[in-house]
Amino acid sequence: MNQATPLQDSNRLPWIDTARGFAIFGIFMVNLASFHAPYFMYGNGHNYWGTGEAGIWQVILDIFFQASFYSLFSFLFGFGAQIIYENLQKKQVASPRKWLIRRFVILLVIGLLHAFLIWYGDILITYAVIGFLLLLFLRRSNRTILAWSISVLLIPVLLYSGLLFLVSLIENLENLSDQAAIAAAFQHYGAGSWTDILSQNATDWFYGNSPMNFFFVLLNILPIFLLGLVFARNKWLHDIDQNQKVLKRWWIGSFVIFMLCKAGPYVLGNPIWLSLIQDEFGGTASAIFYMITIAFSYRYAKQLFDLIGYVGKMALTNYILQSLIGVMLFYSIGFGLYGELSPWQTFFVGIIVYPLQVLFSYLWLKRYKRGPIEWLWRSLIYQKKLTNKRSAEDSQKEEQTVNS
Repeated sequence: MNQATPLQDSNRLPWIDTARGFAIFGIFMVNLASFHAPYFMYGNGHNYWGTGEAGIWQVILDIFFQASFYSLFSFLFGFGAQIIYENLQKKQVASPRKWLIRRFVILLVIGLLHAFLIWYGDILITYAVIGFLLLLFLRRSNRTILAWSISVLLIPVLLYSGLLFLVSLIENLENLSDQAAIAAAFQHYGAGSWTDILSQNATDWFYGNSPMNFFFVLLNILPIFLLGLVFARNKWLHDIDQNQKVLKRWWIGSFVIFMLCKAGPYVLGNPIWLSLIQDEFGGTASAIFYMITIAFSYRYAKQLFDLIGYVGKMALTNYILQSLIGVMLFYSIGFGLYGELSPWQTFFVGIIVYPLQVLFSYLWLKRYKRGPIEWLWRSLIYQKKLTNKRSAEDSQKEEQTVNS
């Protein structure tokens, strides 16, 4: 049997790295609202900066960012898992599933450290756990996978949303804020010690990952994993020109659903009973629309997209770096801006920080093959210390690939 080796830069699809880099930006823009104040988790669902009426910044975030970019990242996670599985099979590596299991176990450990030592809003634990379920579908037919994806996404969301609608007819669902939890978060994150912050962090993680919440997250993310798997298996994003016809169908269809489910609820006053449809249907559709738009646009904005692709190549490092930046900016152990910024100021933080991440990623990858956490992750997967510093020959090969 051949030995497994990491994917080489020359074999990467650049628009996939660009999409990953865009996803990191979008995730950060949404996460900033959670770093800024507890209203995202404990508020009324209509204003992430308070409990009053939503402003234009909330609408922009809700339609174009919320649930869209973690869905895009989920799509890419499923896409990448299928590519890795196929590469391991081609190299005749013994037990490709075991390699993926090891990959998910290590990701789970990284997620646990991130969630409990840095920030409660971690998504890595969720990806790792649902990744184990993804293994059950690697040998299934495309038809079976699509049937599961559509069924798991549609049926529970429609049933739950219908139930919420019926409840809304007899009870007001619009004021669901938890004032005690909001006060505790302000006390611990805004004025507490490191111990207070860690304690509140754990409280928030267990609240956000309660069995019911995790069940709905599972019903959202697993279908998107499966869609990414199908796209990778059919090679629709490998050759954009050859697959333009099928991609255009997905592109147009996803755009229609995106607009109906993400923007449509605002026509009805954005009722709370539509929130799950908005996030899960709209988020999934917008993720596919963004992915295909990036793939179609890549050749026209190659230089810019390649810069964003550097962020995507070290997405795990940049994701955790954003959490560290959020903690230092907003919590009492850093600059103490918790609850102090307006919506546009929160957006401005993202607009300032992300280009710095692009620059950091570009400079790092000029010297190293992988981001620091990516290098650690892969070294643990392959159970050996991988070389990471680029040689002159590596840089020359990359230059030839970029210019080809």
